[in-house]
Amino acid sequence: MRHAAPSDALFLRRKEGETSLNRTTIIAIEGIDGSGKTLQLELLRKRLSQCGYSVSVKSFPEYGSFFGRQIGALLKGESLRADQIDAKSLCLWFALDRWQSFKDYVDGASDYLLLNRFTPSNAVYQSVRPIDETTGDIWDWVHKLEQGTLGLPEPDLYVLLDVDPALAQQNVDKKGARDYISAGARDVYEAQQGLLLRARERYLSIARRQGNFAVIPCMEDGRLLSPEAISRRVWAELKSRNLVTNGCP
Repeated sequence: MRHAAPSDALFLRRKEGETSLNRTTIIAIEGIDGSGKTLQLELLRKRLSQCGYSVSVKSFPEYGSFFGRQIGALLKGESLRADQIDAKSLCLWFALDRWQSFKDYVDGASDYLLLNRFTPSNAVYQSVRPIDETTGDIWDWVHKLEQGTLGLPEPDLYVLLDVDPALAQQNVDKKGARDYISAGARDVYEAQQGLLLRARERYLSIARRQGNFAVIPCMEDGRLLSPEAISRRVWAELKSRNLVTNGCP
């Protein structure tokens, strides 16, 4: 089964275990801020390319899009702060950013599509802010919104990079300039104490309930593994799920 064309109301979810050479394998890299998602996505892209696969990449939010620009302003706290908006209202902005990006998506245009953040990020970060103390887990609601109502594709696999929140916070503090904020500055989420710890717990809770999640331990004896070691664990997970074929080692 292929995804429906972009003009259809919904993307059709693939049958479990189905493989086809003319459809795109979608892998989303997830994790708390500072967990190394961008680096691991790039390492995976390079390895797939070296194996002869065509690979496309999307990173969310897309700050150059209409909805992405609004999200960037909210994260910077311009006029209205993202942490002052109720969870489900804010989820709509992030979901629409992805919907806009996928409007012209064609399944099979590349062998692989790698995503830097997707639906779980929306469900996690809009439910662990101080304003969300009574909101609880909204994964089912967000998943239905994005993959149901908006018709976004269901990834073959979510790769969740599991990193100690204290170490991840150190990485956040070292970040340079980004598309929506200057070097050395924190956005309104990054500035919240304890948010990464709550986000990690929520991610793991979702992963335990979903069959297309793979939790990749990135720590050993209290230390962060090297990027190469983490990349090998990611690759081994893909191989174990038959998401890499054609004899690639």
